[in-house]
Amino acid sequence: MALDGIRMPDGCYADGTWELKMHVTDLHRDVSLRVTGEIHIGGVMLKLVEKLDVKKDWSDHALWWEKKKTWLLKTHWTLDKYGIQADARLLFTPQHKILRLQLPNMKHMKVKVNFSDRVFKAVSDICKTFNIRHPEELSLLRKPRDPKKKKKKLDDAEEDTLELEGPLITPGSASEVIYIGPVKGSIYSSPGLYSKTMTPTYDSRDGSPLSPTSAWFGDSPLSEGNPSILAVSQPISSPEVLAKLYKPQSLLDKAKINQGWLDSSRSLMEQDVKENEVLLLRFKYHSFFDLNPKYDAIRVNQLYEQAKWAILLEEIECTEEEMMMFAALQYHINKLSIMSSDNHMNNSEKEVDEVDAALSDLEITLEGGKTSNTLGDITSIPELADYVKVFKPKKLTLKGYKQYWCTFKDITISCYKSREEAHGTPAHQMNLRGCEVTPDVNISGQKFNIKLLIPVADGMNEIWLRCDNEKQYASWMAACRLASKGKTMADSSYNLEVQNILSFLKMQHMNPDPQMIAEPINTDINPECLVSPRYLKKYKNKQPGYIRDLISARILEAHQNVAQMSLIEAKMRFIQAWQSLPEFGITHFLAKFQGGKREELIGITYNRLIRMDASTGDAIKTWRFSNMKQWNVNWEIKMVTVEFADEPSLSFICTEVDCKVVHEFIGGYIFLSTRAKDQNESLDEEMFYKLTSGWV
Repeated sequence: MALDGIRMPDGCYADGTWELKMHVTDLHRDVSLRVTGEIHIGGVMLKLVEKLDVKKDWSDHALWWEKKKTWLLKTHWTLDKYGIQADARLLFTPQHKILRLQLPNMKHMKVKVNFSDRVFKAVSDICKTFNIRHPEELSLLRKPRDPKKKKKKLDDAEEDTLELEGPLITPGSASEVIYIGPVKGSIYSSPGLYSKTMTPTYDSRDGSPLSPTSAWFGDSPLSEGNPSILAVSQPISSPEVLAKLYKPQSLLDKAKINQGWLDSSRSLMEQDVKENEVLLLRFKYHSFFDLNPKYDAIRVNQLYEQAKWAILLEEIECTEEEMMMFAALQYHINKLSIMSSDNHMNNSEKEVDEVDAALSDLEITLEGGKTSNTLGDITSIPELADYVKVFKPKKLTLKGYKQYWCTFKDITISCYKSREEAHGTPAHQMNLRGCEVTPDVNISGQKFNIKLLIPVADGMNEIWLRCDNEKQYASWMAACRLASKGKTMADSSYNLEVQNILSFLKMQHMNPDPQMIAEPINTDINPECLVSPRYLKKYKNKQPGYIRDLISARILEAHQNVAQMSLIEAKMRFIQAWQSLPEFGITHFLAKFQGGKREELIGITYNRLIRMDASTGDAIKTWRFSNMKQWNVNWEIKMVTVEFADEPSLSFICTEVDCKVVHEFIGGYIFLSTRAKDQNESLDEEMFYKLTSGWV
């Protein structure tokens, strides 16, 4: 062309072409191409590769527009359609990049992840490679920054301490595994499968994960690596590891952690995630669907690990008795895990059928499930009737509990002054639909209280019920929990809930005087790694050796209640006990409610929203998702509005986090509530995006 070298004042050339500047990240080279706005993205990449003249597989590369933070993946679109002009600078870069993932067990793995996929899809691919079913329950979280640690070196040292030698994993149909350890090489194989027809992943003798890696991973790349970090629990090596990790000091700290959740509807690059950055892979939604130990050895172990660290780092509150129970389960799991890894045989020769029956009754669902027990008469709704002490706490009151004859029918408790007056008008009546149910139990003190926060027009009415014994408490507590969801005792999950509560209480039993230590305890227990720092500080005035022996004695006593459990049963019991804690599953956000004058907390769970006091964490008002008509966001002022069927709408502004995160939590839980076992484990990704993205 005669005029192609003449540049016009607007930067274009006389023939209508202009220079497009691109940077090739692999070669660290800047390249300019003469293009027109009518050339499509595929043509640009073809011209670029031809000009580079480098023999290399460029199939994974794509164009990234830095200024607009967007991938140019629609290769049939022209530059004009994308709005790209001469001032744009594009990167020609691989879509798959290295990401350092910290798993729930606090171990790190280097994984090759598609940085151009939406986070939801990327997590799904990661979980498929790791053989974790139901990836919709997990997501990626940025590492919380400990305000006390100002030097970056401390964080680096911490990561190095926890780093494992492991394979570099590429999720996808052809996965390249590059070993970081002494042996180097590469293989190609398909990702792990996790259908219900796969080989069971536990040992029928002792419930431990099977040793052949193919049973865990099928054809997954991990079958050539070291999968023990995923399916086998590893004891905490020393108290120093626990001391280095970030511990939230208050509810506000817990709320700030949730600032780090990535947007599931956008890619990693769009959210400024860099190659080799550390991200946390965590169970985001506390709604664990079809948790089946027979096929979920890895999922169960990672859930157990997340629960364990949440308790040790005091992310969730528990009583001292509960802490000793959790410590005893940890100790038991550690012992069995070591035996399993050393290929020791367990003496119990259980048949697979017996294990299946036991595990089916242990299956964890937040709504409950059917057990092998014979169903009762389904034509009548069971009722409870007994003497129960009732207390209405008010400010400046000295009145205590008052005994009533209470009947529990459907979802209503009626209180009468005596049994003889039960056919008349009740002195008090409580409808428990939508109420908050909180346990207040002290086994050693024989205190079995149920705290109820019952919704009323101007907030919540607080009522306490005191039961006389464990059996009465379990029956009434199970009934209250079901009633809060609008369910009666006729529901098939009622008996299972009662048994779970009794089992949870039984594990907390101690001998009458655990502090009597006749001689120093010589054991492999390391109490500093089994209980949270709060319970170590309780004995700060005692001698270190005495503290160690005292806590070890209490753990050993609690261990007697769990010593006969198999490895997989102990992990399931730990998860089940974690789910029974009052604070389980509540994700906190700092918010300012419409009409409110100060900052409060909004708590989101699998089935409700909770307005909470920011200093105490007490529930002020609860709204059930089942009563919700719709929710939306005013993106300009960042206000979330939720409308209900028979209550005033709720509006709030998130003060420390983008409202998109809250919007995604609400939509995510609603999406998870639509899952059913007959869906053949397929996920409707588009429905997830519609419920969570806010823009689709």
